[in-house]
Amino acid sequence: MAELRKVLVTGGAGLIGEVIEEHLSDRYSLSSLDLKEAKNVPSFVADLSDLDAIMPAFEGQHTVVHLAADRRAYSDWRSTLDNNLVATYNVFEAAKLAGVKRVVFASSNHSQGGFYLDDPWKQVAEGRFDELEPGYRLVNEDDRIRPDGYYGVSKAFGEAMGSYYDDYHGVSSIHLRIGWVLSDDDPTFSPFALSLWLSHRDTAQAVSKAIEAPESLGYAVTYVTSDNQWKIFSIDKAREILGYAPEDAGGGEWEDRDPPVRDQ
Repeated sequence: MAELRKVLVTGGAGLIGEVIEEHLSDRYSLSSLDLKEAKNVPSFVADLSDLDAIMPAFEGQHTVVHLAADRRAYSDWRSTLDNNLVATYNVFEAAKLAGVKRVVFASSNHSQGGFYLDDPWKQVAEGRFDELEPGYRLVNEDDRIRPDGYYGVSKAFGEAMGSYYDDYHGVSSIHLRIGWVLSDDDPTFSPFALSLWLSHRDTAQAVSKAIEAPESLGYAVTYVTSDNQWKIFSIDKAREILGYAPEDAGGGEWEDRDPPVRDQ
């Protein structure tokens, strides 16, 4: 039996880390790097803002899936600096020093969240579907970087850092602009959630496709959501270059209620 590819998941004790562990533990030799131990995989406990402390976790890894961050859409600057900017630099630097082949970076729709201010995307987010023109344009990766907070800025920073490390240090990176992964996998509490939903099994598929993309794909940025009826962001590039084929799709019906506490 061939040895499983070794994959380190930063933030492995968080929600998306748990999704990856549930769906991909039979495909890869997973380990976690987080401030606390993950439930079901070998765990390194360290702060990503300390490069020396995290280095042991990177030794012998083929791929790093970098999820760890202050994930609040409107995180404050101090926390964003330490937990998103410095931490992301340390991940790429540790990957370089340890000879890691690829970083899969959890980027975000919030890197272009400023488009939520404008129609037709504002209409989608507010659930005014009856006002939309057929075939309205979707935001894509060629549109301008337009963050809606320091969190979005940090995700654009990570994409830029990945480009630099690919060109000058030989560390490939695939940046997945993730939609909204929900703890209960149910987006029917708002039209915004329906438009951005990325189901658990589509999350696992997208991460696996990025891990296994050919070495010739040194750098890429792609949106990944489920194949939702009402979208803001195009997933065509992910289909084309990663072979991403979402299995789930959000519809157009919702009940106005609060999201689960874990997702607020």
